[in-house]
Amino acid sequence: MSAFVTLNNVSKTFDVSAPWLNRVIERKPPSYLQAVSDVSFDIRKGETLALVGESGCGKSTVARLIVGLYQPTKGMITVDGKDMRLVDQTGESSQALRRKVQMIFQDPYASLNPRWRVSDIVAEPIRTHKLLTDNAAIDKRVAELLGYVKLTAKDGEKFPHQFSGGQRQRISIARALASNPEFLICDEPTSALDVSVQAQVLNLMKDLQREMGLTYLFISHNLQVVHHISDRVGVMYLGRIVEIGDKKQVFGDPQHPYTRMLLDAIPDLKMTGKARTPVAGEVPNPLNPPTGCAFNPRCPKKFGPCDKDRPQLIAFKDREVACHAAV
Repeated sequence: MSAFVTLNNVSKTFDVSAPWLNRVIERKPPSYLQAVSDVSFDIRKGETLALVGESGCGKSTVARLIVGLYQPTKGMITVDGKDMRLVDQTGESSQALRRKVQMIFQDPYASLNPRWRVSDIVAEPIRTHKLLTDNAAIDKRVAELLGYVKLTAKDGEKFPHQFSGGQRQRISIARALASNPEFLICDEPTSALDVSVQAQVLNLMKDLQREMGLTYLFISHNLQVVHHISDRVGVMYLGRIVEIGDKKQVFGDPQHPYTRMLLDAIPDLKMTGKARTPVAGEVPNPLNPPTGCAFNPRCPKKFGPCDKDRPQLIAFKDREVACHAAV
């Protein structure tokens, strides 16, 4: 099956320099933050790719690059064969591309306008993209969308603060579905929810994917959630993909030391007695990353080349791994 979403050597650099006058007085050079570096992956139609990693590894930046909130410094992003740089242009083709890609944000309350009724929030994409113009037809479509996420048409008369966290996230999903998208970017959509509510939202998303043929990019640091919802998993560290492959392969036989350390951090509820290595050390300062492999200061398998040469993502055991030890 051909790829629906493709990232090809995508990088994003932010200028985090102090104001010009301060730099002149203090004689400091400009500072640049490499948030994402040479990220490449494909997402096939109808599948879920999950990106995992510690906070600050670049997961959310990748999401914002794909949806068009940021423009890549280098590389190309295509959705359904079309360059996402077109979203900056006006015209029918740009609007069609925007409709195909929607995003569900981490905090459902912050992403919903507290002064709008739920019916207006869900109807906004319909009116913006002019999918329907008749008010009665819009109201009918809003009621249908609320029904998809197990809410009622009467809930549309309420304001976001009148709902629980899980219900607000359902409203966010309904709004994302309003433009008839084909690809949803889910940026930690369950991290602010209770465990029981997380399961409800995740099961809802899986049901919607089956019914509508949706494609997901799911971003999370919770590996148990990722195991539940994903088909393939990409592990990120300091702006780079270090391992990517089928969920069963990555969870069952991790090849990168960082992936192993993340999996060892999951509580061993079955008490298997298997030796576990906790995640040691801190993520390096991204403004001053280590030479060679970025993971080498924390890696238990560090050896000669790790300090000097940055490993490239290569095919290894039916997945891709960026590690000198995986050869």
